[in-house]
Amino acid sequence: MHRLTSKLADPGHRTLAFGGDYNPEQWPESVWHEDVALMKQAGVNLVSVAIFSWALLEPKEGVYEFDWLDRVLDLLHTNGIRVDLANASASPPPWFSAKYPQSLPVTTDGVRLSYGSRQAFCSSSQDYRRVAAALTVAIADRYATHPAVVMWHVHNEYGCHNQPCFCDASAAAFRVWLQRRYTTLDELNEAWGTAFWSQHYYDWDEILPPRMSGAQINPTQQLDFARFSSDELLDCFKAEAQILRARSSLPVTTNFMGYNMGLSQPVDYWRWAAEMDLISNDHYLIAEDPENYQDLAMVADLTRGWADGAPWLLMEHSTSAVNWQPRNIAKIDGELLRNSMQHVARGADGAMFFQWRASKSGGEKFHSAMVPHGGTDTKVWREVCELGRVLHSIGEITDSRVADVEVAILHDTDARWASELDSHPSVDVSNIAETRHWHNAFWRAGITTDFRRSTDDLSSYRLTIAPVQYLMTDAGVANLRGYVEQGGHLVVTYFSGITDVNDHIRPGRYPGAFTDVLGVGIEEFFPLHSGETVALGNFGSGRVWSERGRAGTAETLAAYSEGDLCGAPAVTRNTFGAGLAYYVGTSLDADTLAGFVAAILGRAGVAPVVAGLPAGVETVRRSGDNGSWTFIINHTRDEVEVPVSGVELVSGADVAKSLTVQAGKVAVVRH
Repeated sequence: MHRLTSKLADPGHRTLAFGGDYNPEQWPESVWHEDVALMKQAGVNLVSVAIFSWALLEPKEGVYEFDWLDRVLDLLHTNGIRVDLANASASPPPWFSAKYPQSLPVTTDGVRLSYGSRQAFCSSSQDYRRVAAALTVAIADRYATHPAVVMWHVHNEYGCHNQPCFCDASAAAFRVWLQRRYTTLDELNEAWGTAFWSQHYYDWDEILPPRMSGAQINPTQQLDFARFSSDELLDCFKAEAQILRARSSLPVTTNFMGYNMGLSQPVDYWRWAAEMDLISNDHYLIAEDPENYQDLAMVADLTRGWADGAPWLLMEHSTSAVNWQPRNIAKIDGELLRNSMQHVARGADGAMFFQWRASKSGGEKFHSAMVPHGGTDTKVWREVCELGRVLHSIGEITDSRVADVEVAILHDTDARWASELDSHPSVDVSNIAETRHWHNAFWRAGITTDFRRSTDDLSSYRLTIAPVQYLMTDAGVANLRGYVEQGGHLVVTYFSGITDVNDHIRPGRYPGAFTDVLGVGIEEFFPLHSGETVALGNFGSGRVWSERGRAGTAETLAAYSEGDLCGAPAVTRNTFGAGLAYYVGTSLDADTLAGFVAAILGRAGVAPVVAGLPAGVETVRRSGDNGSWTFIINHTRDEVEVPVSGVELVSGADVAKSLTVQAGKVAVVRH
């Protein structure tokens, strides 16, 4: 991974990135000079430019107008502000869509979408790819050596609004992708299980995307189309990134959409990460989620996983309200700082926003910005300046990594996608919800977690959680089996290890991939009614799910204590090799899960960064070649005493034995 921050200041001076999307084309040129003056006042050192500027950069095909962008970049450079320069390929202008109407995306029910918003293109469109590549060449040739430019920003939030596409071009590309994956139709028919419902294919041209039909579409076809759609977008990125890399040595990135765990995640970011020189992510709070700061922590941990533990960049978040939620609630006092520092604590080497100046027109005019409509005499502007000061004061943490992480949570994209297919036992089973449920339990216990894939090296983790890992590859199964055999502690939840890579049921009792490791065998699923709970005796209670099964070699820690399943194992522990494997056959309620997590942490020998803190006080440690730092974020309305010592960087105060952190405030202590 490139170290972006080394480009932001003089050699030897560590600086965190601070700034946001800058859209000067929305304003008269007289405003630009005011902008750079305010940027310097706030401490801004990096801005993203030209992300949605295609229409102004190329007014008609092959005709480019760069004069205005020249002046913007020169002005920023003169004022010491670095640029993350986009290749502007995210949103084709109206002239393109009118000239190439077949490039517009098509929905699953056959409706071709129109232009008039953003990202109105099909990733399989050869016209789009050709014209976007030509634009990228023109921008790279002009600006590769511009002194303001320190990074390339390809596209914007790939897959947002336009993926998957079900048009004929996508169908043709899908068939090519399938031929690479399966080679022969016999292999495809076997993988897709086409003997079911008379779906056997005799010619590649018979195969279509999973368009709307009268009943359930073949689930493996749906899964493969999701994989294909991710790969098509990745091909677009790689083609444009290759053009940029051929013309400069600057790092290349694109902004992921990790927020809310990428609830509509159209791409497999694990596969994409290998193509990035720097992982960058966007995150937006769900305003009506009372614990949205915990979701933020989870997404930051996931982003760090995509970065394989290396520092990453928060490319976008909001200073206050966003524009696209049902109720766009403004952030309360101090929330801007706390949100930003959470990301930095969990591995980000900077905090960027969408956007610099609030728009006066368009679909995002009510989206908050660093400079709000009300100008500089506002809470938002004062807090932006405060954040700039804080980031400057802790610049020494740049290039350090999150440390002392001994718990991993598994999150395979295929497992998540497959779990969301239709015709499953319960609509209440959610990979995302169960993953957050476990992450929240560890967050409350003061434990920092990494996100990893089932095939990753897990040997450094004392404890690994597999929440609703419905689909498991053979490689993943073998890796987890070896992890436990070598002494690791593994927790597998309900609806995990059920199917193989093709979404075929693994034979035998559930969970087929793990029955011997877990020492249990499940005969039948008993999903619970909406809102129903199930008693587990003195252990607590569960929700969403229950099962009829038997413990073989496993010890039963909790059994169902009522109804037809009374006595059946619900939570078990099995010794396997040198390790322990737990099975949790229901979604434990929050209090029950908290008690269980405390028990398995103790058994695994995992302790929090700072013990004994009240709920709502978050602590994370980063360390590097020049020190170690504890981040403390107080989400509560009370001051808290934290047993730490060293130097508190935000205030500059020496800390002997403990530090008082005021309600809603943050602190960073160098040890």
